Amino acid sequence: MSTPETSRFVRLHVELVIEVEDESALTKAALERMAADPEIPAEERAHAESTVTQDTAEALAYLVDPFDLVTDVPGVDLAQASWSSEQVDYDPDSPDWDLDEDDDASDEEETTG
Repeated sequence: MSTPETSRFVRLHVELVIEVEDESALTKAALERMAADPEIPAEERAHAESTVTQDTAEALAYLVDPFDLVTDVPGVDLAQASWSSEQVDYDPDSPDWDLDEDDDASDEEETTG
C-alpha cells in the first residue's frame, strides 16, 4: 500500500459522547491543570478560568488533548489536531445517534468510486 502516490498523512475522525456525572470535579480538574500550565499568559488565564467554570463542555475540551491519543502509537507523529466540544441532548435509542451511518456512506463511496 505504500506507493509514491499514497499520502503518508491519515485523517482520523473520532466522535465521543461523554456523560458528565460530576460537573464540579470536571471543572476543578480543568482549573487545576490551568493553574499548573506555565504556558498560559496571565492576561489569558482569567478568561480561560471563567470559560471553563461557566461551561462544562469547555472544561472537558481543556482536559482532552488529541495528542494523548497518539503519543504512544509507534511510527506516527501528530501533524495537526483540532477539536471542539459542545453540550448535546443525547438519546442512545434515537437513529440520529447511529454512529455507523457515516461509515456506510464512506463504504459506498469506496466501493463505487
